Amino acid sequence: MTALDDASGDTEFVDFWNEILVPKFIAFKHVLVEGLTHHSEAIFPTLRVKEGDHVLDIGCGFGDTAIKLARLVEPSGRVLGIDCCDAFMEYGIKEAAAEGLDNVSFANGDVINMDFKPEYDFVFSRFGTMFFANPVAAMRNMRMSMKPGATMTHIVWRTRDDNPWLSMAEEVALEFLPPPGEDGRSCGPGPFSMANQEMVTGMMKSAGYENIEFERVDALVLVGRTVQDAIDFQLALGPAGEVFREAGEEAEAKRAEIEAALAKAIDAEKKEADGIVMDSSSWVISATNPG
Repeated sequence: MTALDDASGDTEFVDFWNEILVPKFIAFKHVLVEGLTHHSEAIFPTLRVKEGDHVLDIGCGFGDTAIKLARLVEPSGRVLGIDCCDAFMEYGIKEAAAEGLDNVSFANGDVINMDFKPEYDFVFSRFGTMFFANPVAAMRNMRMSMKPGATMTHIVWRTRDDNPWLSMAEEVALEFLPPPGEDGRSCGPGPFSMANQEMVTGMMKSAGYENIEFERVDALVLVGRTVQDAIDFQLALGPAGEVFREAGEEAEAKRAEIEAALAKAIDAEKKEADGIVMDSSSWVISATNPG
């Protein structure tokens, strides 16, 4: 199992992921994998995946969902995980090897430019499609990978108000810092770009999908083992992380004040045995390729 280099279609967003975000995501892997699993675990038992299926996992990240899908399709099936960051997929490659799974592989690619053939029974993405620079074109190309009648399911965040685990820290940061400018570097449209059900339905219809269905999933997400861990996470990634990063020296000069305000806000949130959790909400969106 190797990560294949097919990154010729890299965009400025892909470069930003690799240059800026990858080290931060790796540092907070314990939050991003364990914290977000609740949303995929809630729907995995109902996914339209069966033994022997060929499955594509778009934006597979650390590979945890690709590995779960590989278990579902069993040895007679196969799973390909695609991501634009090799450093993420190395974790999936090592985990699959440790488990002796030989029906899952990983490829580096920019989905919008990949040359797909209609060979997959199921296509999946957990919190990946929100960052497509051109979502209609990217989802249309995803559909090109699907057999007639095949299903695509992707998970995206709902609105800011539904996701205080992301919006609260941004609101605190903006009390001290200016919003990012239009010329700031980013990872793409952002976590709430597919929150609007009507807009996303229109995008998917334009991309050629049918039988589009939305299911709301509310779940607690881990934001840190401790209050300080949660603060570090929020100032490194997500909307608050973008505000902090783009403010540069001003942000560092005000770090102590910002951290104190975040500590007060985070300390008021729920705590469980394994850390601090907050409310979150996602859409699980499924559709079929006409057949």
